[in-house]
Amino acid sequence: MTIRAVLWDIDDTLFDYSRADLRGMRDHLTTEGLIDGFDSVDQALARWQELTAAHWRRFEAGGVTFEEQRRDRVRDFLGLPLMTDPAADDWFGRYLAHYEAAWELFPDALPVLDLLAGEYRHGVLSNSSIHNQDRKLLVLGVRDRFEAVLCAAELGVAKPAAEAFHAACEALGLPPGEVAYVGDQPETDARGAVEAGLRGVWLDRWDTGGRPGLTRITDLHQLPDVLRGDTRFGAQDTFR
Repeated sequence: MTIRAVLWDIDDTLFDYSRADLRGMRDHLTTEGLIDGFDSVDQALARWQELTAAHWRRFEAGGVTFEEQRRDRVRDFLGLPLMTDPAADDWFGRYLAHYEAAWELFPDALPVLDLLAGEYRHGVLSNSSIHNQDRKLLVLGVRDRFEAVLCAAELGVAKPAAEAFHAACEALGLPPGEVAYVGDQPETDARGAVEAGLRGVWLDRWDTGGRPGLTRITDLHQLPDVLRGDTRFGAQDTFR
């Protein structure tokens, strides 16, 4: 089937999430005078990411509101269980300002979106929330590139479940076989898309390799040839 649309992951696919996360945490801890409370910024970030995942699962399960999971994350990170809601909100707001100041698209994102704009329709499917991702796309200046932005928190189902991919295809009004999905996670993104009937593309930016059953690229500039079914540019080196 001819590919007519591309669905995108955002974090660490179009948006350099890992770099922004590290820089934002470093700058925030320094400003707050907390940097000496950790062995390294990497250790602090790892702890923050661990808590983010744990509290996000609570939110997805419906046990707490979006704001509550965020406040509880701050309390756990600081070891201050009795911290008031306003104080937790203020702390997170100061962190968010540092994190957002580091937001950047990957260098290949905008050129490839421009290159594909006239040939394919575009949408987003993210395992996050509209609250996070719609604003992120607006700040990065690319929200108008996407017909639809769907997120797991609102869908009630997350990648790699086929229902998540099918919901995004339905939003575009296309069958799965006419849609490609591009993401940085080999299993959640690429394999999940393939099993849902889409053309899954794993963006392996760090060239880790492996996963021989998946279509793999290491730079978005390789994507147009994949979408057109032309792998003559170096399939042996690019896909494994």
